[in-house]
Amino acid sequence: MATTPNKPAAAKKSSQGFVYLPLIAGWLVPGAGHFLLRKWIRGTLIAVSIIAMFAIGLAMQGQLYTSAQDILGVLGMAGDLGSGLLYFVGRALGLGAQPVQTTVADYGKVFIVVAGLLNIIAAVDAHNLRTGRKS
Repeated sequence: MATTPNKPAAAKKSSQGFVYLPLIAGWLVPGAGHFLLRKWIRGTLIAVSIIAMFAIGLAMQGQLYTSAQDILGVLGMAGDLGSGLLYFVGRALGLGAQPVQTTVADYGKVFIVVAGLLNIIAAVDAHNLRTGRKS
């Protein structure tokens, strides 16, 4: 039996274009990576949940990490940066800059970090859908 070359797979790979676009778009704007892939329901659920978690965290007077002085600060800042443009807009508007004064504010800070981590997972999911690792 003769084997056939994998030309269809190679043609499929070359027609994919820039496979990192859903990853980058999904990181910058929650749900955008899935919207690019025409996964409207999944993208909407992701966008609503991440934006709501971020907004609830700010409403609870949660603090945005601005610098990292210890390992927990580094991890918290990485989680905050995972929110993409939400983090940068919040910093530009001065949201989350006040020091934590209540227990509720500490929970708000966790909401913001978890929103960023969830956004990173969603962006990687969009990338996996784009590359065909997941269907």
